[in-house]
Amino acid sequence: MRIPRLAALWAIVAIVMAACTGGGASPSASGGGAATACKVGVSWNNYEQPRWAATDQPNIKGAIEAAGGTYTEAFAEDDATQQLTDVENLINQDINVLILLAKDLTTIGPALETAANADVPVIAYDRLVEDPDVLYITFDNVGVGEAEATAMFDKVPTGTYVLIKGDPGDPNASTFLPQGWNDAGLQDKIDSGDITVFDEQFTPDWSPENAQDTMESIIDAANDQDVHIDAVLAENDSTALGVAAALQAKSYDQIPVSGQDGDPANLNNVALGWQYVDVWKNSNELGKAGGEAALQLCAGTAIADVTLPDGLIDPSVAPDSLTPTDFTTPGLDGEPDSGDENVVKSFILKPTPVTAETLNLPIDAGWYATKEDICEGVTADSPGAAVCDQ
Repeated sequence: MRIPRLAALWAIVAIVMAACTGGGASPSASGGGAATACKVGVSWNNYEQPRWAATDQPNIKGAIEAAGGTYTEAFAEDDATQQLTDVENLINQDINVLILLAKDLTTIGPALETAANADVPVIAYDRLVEDPDVLYITFDNVGVGEAEATAMFDKVPTGTYVLIKGDPGDPNASTFLPQGWNDAGLQDKIDSGDITVFDEQFTPDWSPENAQDTMESIIDAANDQDVHIDAVLAENDSTALGVAAALQAKSYDQIPVSGQDGDPANLNNVALGWQYVDVWKNSNELGKAGGEAALQLCAGTAIADVTLPDGLIDPSVAPDSLTPTDFTTPGLDGEPDSGDENVVKSFILKPTPVTAETLNLPIDAGWYATKEDICEGVTADSPGAAVCDQ
């Protein structure tokens, strides 16, 4: 993990000196002249994916507590109704800022209304919500999809593909990642006949178990039709784990599979050959951005004026601008230019595709997936042998 430059540290000190009052309003001195500490509430839709607990949460919490603030969180266990209750409970605890990892953008509206009524600014963290008043902090999810597909097309330019998408309620799964696949040329390859899509399925809750069940059924159907599957575009590491488990359960070939997040088991699968590319999102840096933005919003800074201190975010993943840029959403229907789009202020960080040849990138960066995790079971014949032998 990188140590922030002095500029970032001084920025945090400055924010402590301007700590905020309740209700998301601009800070004001209390009777003794001292400001009330900032209270940030985080609503996680789930905690199933390893990166949330290992990288995002510690960096958000660390930034807030280092500045003298209070961090409170709730876990909705992948239940959209529970998340609405969680947000209401957090706001009833007089939080000043809400960080929201939304379960479903189509059902989260009442939570946003509750926050707005309490004058609590909202950070849409890594998942978009359709509200022009939020600050959206994420990785370039279209770029993630493009990186996945580009790597896969380089490896398997022609053949039979299966597309395993994530949860249909998440715009990353239904809109941004598929857009990235098409930006890399998927639809063009389908139209030209270079690629045939045997099947395409969503995965409720991004669950590895659901992805495995789906992929096993697809393998059975392909075998019944005497079709060989050449590659699987899986949208994230949870779905990729399910695909790899299905391939092994069905004694299928090691075929190229994509994913994203840089989870330890998946980077190990890259080293072993059960996954070809893992688009690594260094979410340590995303957590830093989320924590810093929350502190500034708590201190009364307008969303458009939030500024990430120079040097806070690793330059390899830092957004192009240290102040928020406009991001046009796809709208609730997911269709561009249909009239229900919003424009939100955003920080968009950059992803990094990793294959067996470049596994040193997360290792050298001190990622939570250690070299021992990544290289477990690797032999001289494994794709990751060269990196693991270093």
